[in-house]
Amino acid sequence: MKISRKAHLFIRLQNVAFTVLFLGTIGLLAWLSTQYVFQSDWTANNRNSLSSPSIQLLTKLELPIEITAYVSENDILRQQISELVAKYSRHKANISLHIINPDMRPDQAREEGITTDGELIIRYKGKREQLQQLNEQALTNTLQRLANSEQRWVVFLTGHGERNPMGQANFDFSLFAKELKNKGINSQTVNLVETPAIARNTSLLVIADPSVALLNGEINIIKEYLDNGRPLLLLTEPNKTPQVQALMRLLGVSLLTGTVVDATTQMFGIDDPTFALVTQYPNHLVTQHLQAMSLFPGAAGLGVESDSAYAAIPILSTLERSWTETDNIEGQIKFDDNTDEQRGPIIIGYALRPKEISGNTSTKQQRIAVIGDADFLSNSFLGNGANLDLGLSLIQWLNHDDSLIDIPAKTALDTSLVITDTWSIVFGFGFLFLLPILFISSGIIIWLKRKKR
Repeated sequence: MKISRKAHLFIRLQNVAFTVLFLGTIGLLAWLSTQYVFQSDWTANNRNSLSSPSIQLLTKLELPIEITAYVSENDILRQQISELVAKYSRHKANISLHIINPDMRPDQAREEGITTDGELIIRYKGKREQLQQLNEQALTNTLQRLANSEQRWVVFLTGHGERNPMGQANFDFSLFAKELKNKGINSQTVNLVETPAIARNTSLLVIADPSVALLNGEINIIKEYLDNGRPLLLLTEPNKTPQVQALMRLLGVSLLTGTVVDATTQMFGIDDPTFALVTQYPNHLVTQHLQAMSLFPGAAGLGVESDSAYAAIPILSTLERSWTETDNIEGQIKFDDNTDEQRGPIIIGYALRPKEISGNTSTKQQRIAVIGDADFLSNSFLGNGANLDLGLSLIQWLNHDDSLIDIPAKTALDTSLVITDTWSIVFGFGFLFLLPILFISSGIIIWLKRKKR
């Protein structure tokens, strides 16, 4: 069939028009892809997408979220952080991520208190949280804590030689109070002799290692405070029974005789045996997220009275190689069976809850913590191990700031392929014989058809 010149020109115009329209459509689709985003997660359990609790939380957060990641030149870790934050950015546009190499900015990393590679600093509403766990569960619950707008006042008792949250001495708590401030928790002090009452807006009363015994009137004020179902954190030191005996009697807790010594510290280059180590933690809201060991300089062992009105749950326990040394800690020391010394593990921290709460006027069940050491939160030792994380977790638990969002686990169901012997034979026969025969036959048929033309 002969095509005229006019028909040939018309066909060429059709081809040109088709090409222009095709390229224009591709360009339009490319522009639309920059204006609108559509994503679909086809993985098992939708493990590459946020869970509904996280999405619901993001819808409630109106202000911008700033995330700063301190990561070395580790491409895998940086990609992991970027992918985690990207999941949240899909549902909240005003989330910013800044990646800083701590090796290039050591002064800034030191000021932020960075201890591990890949640690995140998250800021929201003027508050700040540090995060070391790179998963949805940890990040979502961190955002929830930051979003908590309720004002918290942690009140430190003074007037008996306690640790001062405003003091700059090595044994004071100013650095810890600063960390609490970063989390939106305010600190103040109260002297019950000058002000014989505990303010109603007190979210937590802290008694940090009193050097002298409290007066009977002060004990009565604290007892009334506890009877109303209010929280308390009591920190004490070895051989302080006369100073805290009245407080301990209210709680049904006792101090063991002597100072906890730990022979394990020599393995870590610590010559002072009075530094107790805690390397394993129970599954408690205070300690379940802790990963590093915590260090307690000069700790006291704790016991529980049988008639205590509180149920005591151990949260801090030393290693088996520790014991309570009752003699002077000089030269070579060893455990003596013929004394009041007790072998490890020694419990140095209890979380207390009322056994019966029928008469409790508080809307939440009362929480109390007793720790046989105060130095671990001091300016000198706060940065050791998990001491800071433990202290912050204690305050948050006592303040009931632990309403964690339960993120369902998204396990990969399709990471393994199980092939039986029968299917192995089928696959082997197919790849070794069936497919080659099929390809050769197809080639022969095509060759014969072309030959007949």
